[in-house]
Amino acid sequence: MNNITVLLAEDHTVVREGFRMLLDAEADLEVVGEAQTGRQAVELTERLRPSVIVMDIAMPLPNGLEATRQIHKAFPDTKVVILSAHSDDAYIDQAITVGAVGFLLKQTSSHDLSRAIREVQNGNTFLGPVVAKRLHDQKSLNGRKPLKKKIALLSSREVEVLQLIAEGKANKETAAELGISIKTVEKHRQNLMAKLNIHEISGLTRYAIAAGIIESSVQMTIL
Repeated sequence: MNNITVLLAEDHTVVREGFRMLLDAEADLEVVGEAQTGRQAVELTERLRPSVIVMDIAMPLPNGLEATRQIHKAFPDTKVVILSAHSDDAYIDQAITVGAVGFLLKQTSSHDLSRAIREVQNGNTFLGPVVAKRLHDQKSLNGRKPLKKKIALLSSREVEVLQLIAEGKANKETAAELGISIKTVEKHRQNLMAKLNIHEISGLTRYAIAAGIIESSVQMTIL
């Protein structure tokens, strides 16, 4: 029986090393790569073609949700299990929307993480106990649908720009980070405001948190 190959996408080295130690102890799981940014996760997926990716949401550009969307589109056979410090509805909704088939809280047990990897590899969806209960409690509510539709209107580049805006980056910093001109950044910002009907930076930041583009633990002085 072949081992299940796993890519770890987590920007905190200590956390990533801890996950590797846990997974290396499992005879049927093999960690084949580690990514510290969303972009690295996409690139390593293309090169290594892992069976399963364990993906943190709060990744440097792009965030884990956008990286998952890109991976799911390009490599649909690779399964993604999302990790988050929060079980907010927006994170769960967006994870499912972009193609993740597993969602766990970071404080999950090593047993649940290993089980999630095996379950998604077998074609099943795996939600941690807390996440499953929250999703069950909210499944009859429709109030989050407009949020999903608005996110779907944004291009991958616009999501990246929105993430950097929410992280407090100025246009010059965003341009340098993405390798584009300041004028292009300004155009993306205008498009974001038009598509989302939000015309203040503080509003874009609140929207990014509500939509799960950045985790709510990232506190911005603009709020």
